[in-house]
Parts: sequence; C-alpha cells; structure tokens
Amino acid sequence: MDNGQLMSTTVTTQMEPEVLKARIDRFRQVQKEIVTQVRRVIVGQEEVLEQVMIALFVGGHCLITGLPGTAKTLLVRTLAQTLGLIFKRIQFTPDLMPSDMTGTDIIEEDPATGHRTWTFVQGPIFGNILLADEINRTPPKTQSALLEAMQELSCTVRGNTYILPKPFFVLATQNPIELEGTYPLPEAQLDRFLFNTILDYLTADEEMQVVDLTTTTKVAHADTITTAEEILSFQQLVRMTPIGESVARHAVDMVRATRQRDESAPDFVKKYVNYGGSVRAAQFLVLAAKARALMHGRYHVTYEDIRALYIPVLRHRILLNFHAESDKLRQDDILKMVLEAKAAPRD
Repeated sequence: MDNGQLMSTTVTTQMEPEVLKARIDRFRQVQKEIVTQVRRVIVGQEEVLEQVMIALFVGGHCLITGLPGTAKTLLVRTLAQTLGLIFKRIQFTPDLMPSDMTGTDIIEEDPATGHRTWTFVQGPIFGNILLADEINRTPPKTQSALLEAMQELSCTVRGNTYILPKPFFVLATQNPIELEGTYPLPEAQLDRFLFNTILDYLTADEEMQVVDLTTTTKVAHADTITTAEEILSFQQLVRMTPIGESVARHAVDMVRATRQRDESAPDFVKKYVNYGGSVRAAQFLVLAAKARALMHGRYHVTYEDIRALYIPVLRHRILLNFHAESDKLRQDDILKMVLEAKAAPRD
C-alpha cells in the first residue's frame, strides 16, 4: 500500500460543503447518543467502547479478549440494540459445524404436487452484528466458514454463494485463561480483525456501580438511535476524512518497524519478533485513525490518532519468538517499546 493509495480516499467522493458539514454533525450527534445509551447498561471500559465503535464506523471486525464476567457479551448486545441492527449470537463449541453457522439446504415437498425442491434455510450468520462467543473453542473447519464471511461478506453452501446483509460486523470474544480444549485462531483469521480489544477488571468505584445497577429490580435498557442505512453512510464519511502524507507515512513506518527484516526495525524487534504487521495492519491503522479523528471533533487525522490506536491494531498481528518468551515479554511490551523508540515527526 503506497501513499497514492492512502491519499486517494480523500478525493473519491465530492460533496457540497453544507451537506458534508450536516453529515459530520449528525455523525458526532449519533456517536454521543450511542455512548449515552450504552452507559445506561455498561459501566466503565471507555477505551474498549471507543475501539468497538471505531470498528463499527470503519466496517471492521473486533476481537474482544477478557476474563469471564467482564461484560463482553452484554456490551455487544447493548450496542446492537442501540444501533437498531439485527443481532445474532453463536456460542462456539468443539462440535459446532459450518452449517450450524451458515445455514443449510433442506428438501421441501409441495403437498399439492408432491414435487420436491431444495430450500436454503439461513443460519445465524445472516445478521448485522454477529457475536462469536468464545470463538477459539471451535475447530478450524468451522472457523474457516467464518473467515469467508469476514473477508468476502458472503458464505458458500453446497456451491451456492449467499450475500450477507450490510452492515456486517463480527464481534468475537475469547477467554485468555482457559486454553484446554481450545483451538488458537490462525494468523490469517486474526489478521482480519481490526482490533484485539482487551477488557480488564473495573476500578472499585465502577464495580460498586455495577453492583448497584444489577442487583435491584431496575432493568437497564438502551434505546435505538440510528439505522443500518445511516451506519453505512457513516462508513463512507470516515473514508472521506483527509489524512496528510506525513501522517500516513508515519503509520506505514510504524507498521514496518515491527518487521524484523525491515531496515527501519529497532534492534529489539530483530531480537524478539518472528513476524511483524501485515499490509492490512497499515490500512486498518489509517482507517481507524480517520474514525477516531471524527469522533474527537477533528476534520483531519493527526499523529496522536495513529499512535493511540497502534497497540490494539497491532497486538494480534505480531508473532514473538522464544527469546521474548524466555524474557517474559508480550506483544504489548514490544509495541510500547516501538512507540518509545520511534517518536512522531515534528512538523
């Protein structure tokens, strides 16, 4: 991906200034209302909520990693309710088959004529927001069916291809502490996720709010404030957000710095990293930064947008070697070291 490709998104769509300003104002209004509605149900997790919303506005998928009881499922369900989208949930298990997810053909007989025909019955993948709960508990055969849906926005059953509804988001959860009976996600599938978002424990005050919110007769509810069509228009608006060549170059340089064979890679990357971020990482980093800029009330992307999203975009795209394991270093540690080693340019 060169700078020409990055810059081209700023000139593909022309729009009257008044219309563009109205759409940006509506984008920000909806974004604030989404946060307000989600806050009725979800306590804390500001960074997580921002990243999931960026994924929705970009049209990307999000992998949510968190311990049991950290409200992963509740967050996804509440967002779907707020966005007015069709919500579907699949509990991934070792015996889950691809047809359990995509749907299957059945034979139906016409009572009048006795004529039999194949009829396709849609599976739970035919929704707008798909919660793939504990995605790492199902075998590769089933994960591959989800891979097609994430990349091609379609699924194939008995040689027939079916287009999924738009918008389509996969918000997948996985439990980081239970490894027995799990199937680690292939690198090709991990690369399809825009973010790997980490849900951590709440603060003591936030935990008190959760207890107060969930142990009384009051039932928290989020209202619907937008539509599928409007979300699709927001995705186009995000892609129209301008980014300067120097900022786009910084995003590309930061991704290239994670590749051990790249001349710009710091020495610690060459020591600890087997494989760095892909080209898709740079694409997603720029797209996510565009959404963040709009959400923060700016009309262009800054270095700060790139650097703020660097770790969640890259943490699942780099593979560490045994040196890193022996020194007890994780992906986040390496990426923080890259951020410290490569400061933003001073314009």
